[in-house]
Amino acid sequence: SADQEHPTRPAATVCGYPISIFFIVVNEFCERFSYYGMRAVLVLYFKYFLKWDDDFATTIYHTFVALCYLTPILGAIVADSWLGKFKTIIYLSIVYAVGQVIMAISAISDITDTNKDGTPDNMTFHIALSMVGLLLIALGTGGIKPCVAAFGGDQFEDHQEKQRSTFFSIFYLSINAGSLLSTIITPVLRAYECGAVKQQCYPLAFGVPAALMVVALIVFIVGSGMYTKTAPQGNIMVRVCKCIGFAIQNRFRHRSSQYPKREHWMDWWHVQYIGRFLLFPLLFFSYIVHQIILFTLLLQKLLIAQVKMVLKVLFLYIPLPMFWALFDQQGSRWTLQATTMNGDFGILTIQPDQMQTVNPILILVLVPIMDSIIYPLIAKCKLNFSPLKRMTVGMFLAALAFVAAALVQIQIDNTLPTFPSKTQSQAKFINMLNTSLTIKAGQNDLELLPFKVNQDSKCAFKVHFYVQFSDLKTKPEQGANAIRFLNGFEKLLNVTVGNELFESIVTNNMSGYINVKKGNAVFGISDGVQTCTYQLTLGFGSSYTLIIPPSLTFGQECGGIESEMDISPNSIHMAWLIPQYFLITAGEVVFSVTGLEFSYSQAPSNMKSVLQAGWLLTVAVGNIIVLIVAEAATLEEQWAEYILFASLLVLVCIIFAIQAYFYTYIDPTAIEAQFTKREPDEKEKRKSIEMVKKDSVENHNEKRKASHSSSSSSDEETKQTRI
Repeated sequence: SADQEHPTRPAATVCGYPISIFFIVVNEFCERFSYYGMRAVLVLYFKYFLKWDDDFATTIYHTFVALCYLTPILGAIVADSWLGKFKTIIYLSIVYAVGQVIMAISAISDITDTNKDGTPDNMTFHIALSMVGLLLIALGTGGIKPCVAAFGGDQFEDHQEKQRSTFFSIFYLSINAGSLLSTIITPVLRAYECGAVKQQCYPLAFGVPAALMVVALIVFIVGSGMYTKTAPQGNIMVRVCKCIGFAIQNRFRHRSSQYPKREHWMDWWHVQYIGRFLLFPLLFFSYIVHQIILFTLLLQKLLIAQVKMVLKVLFLYIPLPMFWALFDQQGSRWTLQATTMNGDFGILTIQPDQMQTVNPILILVLVPIMDSIIYPLIAKCKLNFSPLKRMTVGMFLAALAFVAAALVQIQIDNTLPTFPSKTQSQAKFINMLNTSLTIKAGQNDLELLPFKVNQDSKCAFKVHFYVQFSDLKTKPEQGANAIRFLNGFEKLLNVTVGNELFESIVTNNMSGYINVKKGNAVFGISDGVQTCTYQLTLGFGSSYTLIIPPSLTFGQECGGIESEMDISPNSIHMAWLIPQYFLITAGEVVFSVTGLEFSYSQAPSNMKSVLQAGWLLTVAVGNIIVLIVAEAATLEEQWAEYILFASLLVLVCIIFAIQAYFYTYIDPTAIEAQFTKREPDEKEKRKSIEMVKKDSVENHNEKRKASHSSSSSSDEETKQTRI
């Protein structure tokens, strides 16, 4: 059982640090690489591999993220009340690793692709595996979230406060490094081509994070004999929930007007117990028992006072989910937005999912700037920039980020073709004669130049002959270029792309589409006797119809081929996404770091885990809001959805500002001192604020703000809520 985990202090140290912490730091680096690497490519996996539309892909993505932020509450309760931190990390890491492996297997299309056309024949099988894998990953990553950092803090003695503080700085640096590297590397792995039919290599993009999670588990197990393992001591969240539940129940029982009103509804918690406890002195006439009972009542009143302080902060959390609803769309809507943009950065080609790395890079830059320049400058100007005002500004900056995203989306939409709806039909005419033609189209005359195409398309007509084919109904996926050939030559032609045969096209027929990467594409054309090449420079996301006329001439280069652009390439550069990333990251730094700093300073030191649970719950609810809007909203334009989210956040921002205006700051240590009959220690007063700069890094971003870490608390409850 878990209570058999005896504290055993590691004997060996390096530079005053327990050797065990090095295993924990490596474990955290690998785990964060695994999680963020998988998440970076997840929405594109839904869209391009599972063939889900943007809205459904966004819905499932945010459902997964919400689960990742709900399960930490379960993990904390299991670790503190049953298994202990060590066993909880081990068991849930196994679940985590199995989930990652299942995700990698689900992305192997060859498992069910019997005809080797690159598309799985049994998509239900792959979807089922993916959902099982994501469920296990959510349970694993969320379950160990509140345990790993706290377990690292357990490895230090009370006199190692300085080493513990340094450990947490290194710990959060490992989080930062793991998440940053993974969001750079896994999109590159995804862009590789693999499988029997060469296509995007999602098995590799998921397989490497799975391997890193297995490494994380092995590393953690190797250090098992060196760890200090503390037995579970009960979870404060359970006690608080029981306290609140009994207060509500007791208030309902005493709702009659004959009972006097209480100043606060939590005061109903001890109504029933006071009467019971006061009977004991009368029954036993024992001074000792009487004093014990009075002390017990004092502790109960202290618990009530602490719960009141926590509830006061949790009330301010009510509007906060809206911020996270916008913030977490970096991995869904904003990534999908980048797929319709130009990622050419000179010698580098940026993948859409790699744009997410802008966030951690900006965090590393903005956190020290805020701490060292912006906040001190505001203080010197004698402006009252209180924590709640900072959070309000952070929410406003996030709203501005979505306004910027909407403006970029409008520019993108202006470059996209207008595709016919399901109830519309269009016609395309291709003139294969070496002379201009005029076609009567209702009241209008349509002039067709030689070997040219008019651009209204649904089915194709050739003046000299008739052909029917299907045009694209969307932009080519993943920045590829869709190329097809119309053979007007008198012989069958073989077309190759690079060294691979594209298609054999009979006379007076249209080929299917082939996706060609950006760059200088070289096509080989042969009639079985003669061969020539045709070159075409391609960008991102274009579509061309290459018309081979009857007068085709062979040589080193093919003569007479006409290229007609059906869909123009992506012309809006991904660099235009940087302003919205800057605004959302600045909002994150001001909002999330300040949020826990304020929360921890306003709550009792032994109930910070309750606030942590409440904060994680706001993130989960924020993701639930996104999936509701994605499914329920009937907005056809993406820019309109961005404006909707920005408007909702501005509205919530106003509500939060009103709450902040009427909020009265308190000193928890002074309130607790009234019950413990002692003066609050100045060091204790500062402890919450001192540890916030470290805790808020992982608590809010779960990933990156190592440069903001400063110190940590040594009390047991604080160690249990480090993450």
